[in-house]
Amino acid sequence: MNKASDKVAGEVWTSKLAFLFATAAAAIGLGSLWRFPYVAGANGGGAFVLLYILFVLVICVPIMIGEMAMGRRGHGSVIGSMNRLIRAEGAWSGWRAIGWLSIAIPFFGLSYYSVVAGWGVDYARLAIVRGFAGIDATGSRGVFEELIGSPWRQAAFQFAFIAGVAIVVALGVRRGIEFVSKIKMVALFVVLIGLVLYNAVTVGLGPSLTFLFYPDFSALTGAGVLTALGQALFSTAIGVGVLMTYSAYLPKGVSLPQSAAIVSGSVIFIAMMAGLAIFPSVLFYGLEPTEGPNLIFVTLPVAFGGMPGGRIVSIAFFSLIALGAFTTAVGMLEPVVAWLMERTGLPRARLSYLTALAIFGVGLPSTLSFNLLKDVHPLGFLPPFAGKTFFDVLDFGIADLLLPLNALLLALFAGWAIRRTITPVETDLSPSAFRIWHLTVAIVAPVAIVGLMIHILA
Repeated sequence: MNKASDKVAGEVWTSKLAFLFATAAAAIGLGSLWRFPYVAGANGGGAFVLLYILFVLVICVPIMIGEMAMGRRGHGSVIGSMNRLIRAEGAWSGWRAIGWLSIAIPFFGLSYYSVVAGWGVDYARLAIVRGFAGIDATGSRGVFEELIGSPWRQAAFQFAFIAGVAIVVALGVRRGIEFVSKIKMVALFVVLIGLVLYNAVTVGLGPSLTFLFYPDFSALTGAGVLTALGQALFSTAIGVGVLMTYSAYLPKGVSLPQSAAIVSGSVIFIAMMAGLAIFPSVLFYGLEPTEGPNLIFVTLPVAFGGMPGGRIVSIAFFSLIALGAFTTAVGMLEPVVAWLMERTGLPRARLSYLTALAIFGVGLPSTLSFNLLKDVHPLGFLPPFAGKTFFDVLDFGIADLLLPLNALLLALFAGWAIRRTITPVETDLSPSAFRIWHLTVAIVAPVAIVGLMIHILA
């Protein structure tokens, strides 16, 4: 590939279905399987879930259509696509920040995301090797603290996870990303539905259905409303670079609104299934659904330890967590590698391994944040980062600041800066639907995201 080229040459999906599988697999990860259950539990359940679904459909889907259209029109890496669109419109060069953020967010995001993913891999190993039979809350917390207290153990699983991701990206779009994404999506649906059916037979779904789908608005605060918007943005992979990059490999003739609807629908469905896979056991065994981030790794093993067939269920569940995180990580590495290929002309495989190694190195302080560096607060002199470890700084900086900022910039760019380039034809929308879409990305979505950011920084 010529270094001056703006295009990622030789990459194209084999079919529309392959694109949908890969995009949904990239979006559905720890955001849906780990983060959604605990934020829904912490924010009262049903009312939060209803708002989350509303935000995905009303705010996220229009931005997804815009980001996909930008990728298909730009037909390059996120930076290459942004450069082409800016030149075509004669737009302000500052909009290139979208491209750079779409590289920085997945690079630094994967450096700490892989830490939690490594926990999932380790817990899948524990479930296979010994299970959680008879474990109580104290014992479960001890298992988790033993894991995070060992820098070598954490680093080993983090490295193994990132290495596997690099191998898939090195194999390319068709042989690597497509293949693994299809396996993930099929396994995801089969295992989650199996877990929900198991819960229906053994402990019943009634209390969980009420908790998740009966909207008690008295349990929802203003902060919870904005958390639902943040979760919607987080779980649909907007602004992470993957939607624009994967759409660059998409030929004409594929409906972007239909694709965005299918991907977002899959995200919602999997999040609901994850809730029904987790909360029945939590509620039946008298555990707390408001446990927060520890819900998966501390609370659930207690439930698995007390249920019939709990070992098999725990193996299936934690394997699902690890697999869910894996394809999301693939989607985070690909935008960085695509840009480096475009920039340097070096082989995909070499760049995949070198980038993964760099991400692992950058992620080591996050790994050590739970043991050797747990008392180090690198940005403690700044009020928003007071008391935050390296891991917390990256988590807050990426998920709560940069990701909403990039989503805001994407909406403004699509709504105001490229009116000639992003047309009804480019978005596959009718003129009337295009007007509604334009109103949403130009005004509604930016206002909502600005409100979220003000709340986060207040």
